[in-house]
Amino acid sequence: MPYPEEVIRPMREELTRLGVQELRTPEAVDETLKNSKGTVMVVVNSICGCAAGKARPGIAMALQNEVRPDKVATVFAGGDIEATERARSYFTGFGPSSPSIGLLKDGQLVYMMERHQIEGRGPEQIAAELRQAFEKHCAATVAVSS
Repeated sequence: MPYPEEVIRPMREELTRLGVQELRTPEAVDETLKNSKGTVMVVVNSICGCAAGKARPGIAMALQNEVRPDKVATVFAGGDIEATERARSYFTGFGPSSPSIGLLKDGQLVYMMERHQIEGRGPEQIAAELRQAFEKHCAATVAVSS
């Protein structure tokens, strides 16, 4: 049973104010992730304290980086239940975790940050790790001509 919308709305808005696209249905998840070109970061948002005090602030800091994903989307665990299940199906090799952050490139998972990697860190550390992932997977490659 999902959390009441009035309870989770402020937590949703912490990300949507940053321009993060909400994916509220399995169809929206597939439309955004399936066969996507470029990079998409998917945040599995959560009502828990580590999402509030660590993950969302860390994501906000990381998104200020010059190099960032082409798209950033979110589902809310405990709110968008079916959409969350569908998003997690793209996180091949990882169990359900919330909060969590997956980075896909051309539809394939290339980076994953699970809850256990969020709980013991502060927002600055989370942001630093996300920026490293952005630099590695989202930076445009420049063709070298001979």
